[in-house]
Amino acid sequence: MDITEETLDIQAEQSQQKQPVKGNKKLIIIAGAILLLLASGFLAYIMLYGEKEKADTAAHKKEESSGKDMFVSLDPFVMNLAEQGRFLKLSMQFELTDKSYQPIVLDKIPKLRDAIIILISSKDSESLSSPEGKFQLKDELLLRANQIIGKGVFKNLYFTEFIMQ
Repeated sequence: MDITEETLDIQAEQSQQKQPVKGNKKLIIIAGAILLLLASGFLAYIMLYGEKEKADTAAHKKEESSGKDMFVSLDPFVMNLAEQGRFLKLSMQFELTDKSYQPIVLDKIPKLRDAIIILISSKDSESLSSPEGKFQLKDELLLRANQIIGKGVFKNLYFTEFIMQ
């Protein structure tokens, strides 16, 4: 064998080794294209049907809020208690018996807040620290609110924040 034959043999071996690499590259490119198509199809599905589900959820929430139960939130109260150096931070929501009462309640919120402040500032921390004391306060506030706005307007009262120091 001379050098040219050895060179030809080496070149033939190299070309045989390179051919599978080209085949692997094509396979990788095809697999990548398939993955890209699948990913874009998945994203399109999420965008189309995800928006529909969000719209359905929003419509369902709107139906719930347009039902009989309606809530009116009051701004948080921060006030001193009857004891020296003690205060209460309180947030609450009133549940209305009918949503048609909402404009009436919103017009009388200053009167409602005034009555709540007067009632709570007469309480001491000992009476408000027990669960029974909180339920009694809730009943008194509900009674007072119905006296101010009108009987049967409020269905229930919920404390959403109750911090006493």
